[in-house]
Amino acid sequence: MEKRAFVVDDEENIREIVKCALESCGIKVTGFEDAVAMLDALKSDVPDVILLDIMLPQMDGLEALRRIKASAEAAQVPVLMLTAKGGEVDRVTGLDLGADDYIVKPFGVLELMARVRAALRRKGSQPEQKTVYEHSGIRLDTDSHEVMQDGHPVELTLKEFELLKLLIENTGKAMARNVLLDTVWGYGYIGETRTLDMHVRSLRQKLNDTGKYISTVRGIGYKFNA
Repeated sequence: MEKRAFVVDDEENIREIVKCALESCGIKVTGFEDAVAMLDALKSDVPDVILLDIMLPQMDGLEALRRIKASAEAAQVPVLMLTAKGGEVDRVTGLDLGADDYIVKPFGVLELMARVRAALRRKGSQPEQKTVYEHSGIRLDTDSHEVMQDGHPVELTLKEFELLKLLIENTGKAMARNVLLDTVWGYGYIGETRTLDMHVRSLRQKLNDTGKYISTVRGIGYKFNA
């Protein structure tokens, strides 16, 4: 089945470059000048992937990303942020809100195509999984996107939730840093590992974890204790 993409950028030349690149991969592209029009189209037509600029008229890309991830219909659609804002804080903000990748302008067309293909592979290769995980007083529900600890709710960001889920799924197994980054953030390359450390630190604080749950495995990464 033909894959489809929404491309949101207020620069027509960028939209055309991305369209040509993706259509050469067999992906049908619908372009939008602003996020409002894209979100309206999303109500009746859900694509396989969305490429979203941050600096947009009417509504910026981060607010649009929040709305996409809050949508029951489109929450699982991979979103790649395509933007000139390349600072670490900007990348962390976008990724933490649920972006699957972050491509900084100016970008190489071949790299863009590779990242879109990788995002589609990750989406298509996700197996059917259980929806509730319970371990050591922690209950994680993927349907309601809620985490409870000893009966009390724990407020997590999207990436903290996905990181905790991955660690619990692999309880007792030392998870390499690059595996955690690739799976949760979809980097596909060695990015700033401080991002991972920051999220683990935040998780430990929110779980009041003094070593009971998440352990550092020196030289490898992290594990959720059995």
